[in-house]
Amino acid sequence: MKTIAHIRSDFPEKFGIPRQSGLVDELTARIVFEPEYRQPSAFRGLEGFSHLWLIWEFSKTRGKEWSPTVRPPRLGGNTRLGVFATRSPFRPNPIGLSCVRLVGLEQDRELGPVLTVAGADLMDGTPIYDIKPYLPYADCKPEAVGGFAAQPKESSLTVEIPQQCLELIPEEKRAALRGVLAQDPRPQYQHDPQRVYGMAFGQWEIRFRVEGERLEVLEIILGKA
Repeated sequence: MKTIAHIRSDFPEKFGIPRQSGLVDELTARIVFEPEYRQPSAFRGLEGFSHLWLIWEFSKTRGKEWSPTVRPPRLGGNTRLGVFATRSPFRPNPIGLSCVRLVGLEQDRELGPVLTVAGADLMDGTPIYDIKPYLPYADCKPEAVGGFAAQPKESSLTVEIPQQCLELIPEEKRAALRGVLAQDPRPQYQHDPQRVYGMAFGQWEIRFRVEGERLEVLEIILGKA
């Protein structure tokens, strides 16, 4: 398997990444290709598709042993299920699959073709093995059953960000930040309303706490990444 590209996202750390692709459509990332794969002809016709499949590597679990059963955070971290019934990163082969929306394809003078995608759930620097077009007639299954993860576990949180904090974030990234926070980045089994969490987002550290259905941003610090 060859790495064809790496993604550049606003998540230098795992904490805070949406739990599935497509949950925060305002969240954009760039896919930068390795020199060998920068031929413009390799992208001919891609603009005709609205969504793409990304096949990528859980690079942080590379070399770690897999387990036949895992404890999904979705179930509180106490129930064991078979690894093939989950999307755990600790797999026999650490391969991830994400569906993203294609925002645009640009020709960068130094980097060649660069894709901008929306809704990605990948950490910054994640290696990408392949990209395939999403085909609605084949890939969309309205009758599909989602097992224990059939529906999102929580409703979106109400996010409150003081104006003086919000002004530290570029306007084009504010909706994405709100969307990420509304998904509740905390581990799903932590509910201490007094605990202060820190989440890296781009070059900022977002400090917040959650009480009930309300997430309050306490501080935004520049220079995290």
